Amino acid sequence: MPNDAQLRDVLNTQPPAAWIGGKRTLAPRLVQRISQTPHNIYAEPFVGMGGVFFRRRRVPRTEVINDRNGEVVNLFRILQRHYPQFMDTLKFQITSRKEFARLKACDPATLTDLERAARFLYLQKLAFGGKVSGQTFGVDTSRDARFNLNRLAPLLEDVHERLSGVVIENLDWAAFIDRYDRPETLFYLDPPYFGNEDDYGKALFGPEQFELMAEKLSGIRGSFIVSINDVQPIRKIFREFTFAEAELNYSVGGGKGTPARELIITSFGR
Repeated sequence: MPNDAQLRDVLNTQPPAAWIGGKRTLAPRLVQRISQTPHNIYAEPFVGMGGVFFRRRRVPRTEVINDRNGEVVNLFRILQRHYPQFMDTLKFQITSRKEFARLKACDPATLTDLERAARFLYLQKLAFGGKVSGQTFGVDTSRDARFNLNRLAPLLEDVHERLSGVVIENLDWAAFIDRYDRPETLFYLDPPYFGNEDDYGKALFGPEQFELMAEKLSGIRGSFIVSINDVQPIRKIFREFTFAEAELNYSVGGGKGTPARELIITSFGR
């Protein structure tokens, strides 16, 4: 069990780009739950753009993040290890629908890792609603250009510093849990919403995975927190665990938003 001497303060960093299902509204509540849960290892199998990871303020010595999306992992590894070179790659980029279309059509396999990371960040910053799959060019007439390096550079520098010492993996979520499960590990899982599994790319995660997840979590040595949309199939699949309900608004691209309900599922009281 950790005590305050084993935790360190870190900068409250913002994610480098929008991400569909990025947990901006729910993050404060999740961060509070995480901070109240004893752990010496923090591990995220579905980190995305780090909507919860980066907003934590006190962290243990060991942190591990993971995503099956290789573009996410490449971006974070580049920001962690090659930050100055990455900023040089971004230097002359502008907000342009034509450039968005060109980069979207480009095969990332033909690019260097630096170029891949720059392409991915550019598309993610400009995609409507932070979409990952089926991206379209987003327009917001209430603000300046969405890809503005003057504003982006300080944020990326914060991300670079925050990632120092963090282990970055590119594994299937179940293999990740097997690798890092310890009695002192806290897993925070933010899987795709039930019914929206293809939002992050086809074949990365299917609806059958939720049954496997509940089974896997029932046998781990560590503890866990899962955030997921509140629907009856999820309540049935995870029925042996503890539920906390959260009411919030889902919004896309800065729209008004619609009322929604989410579940925070934990191993406590099991």
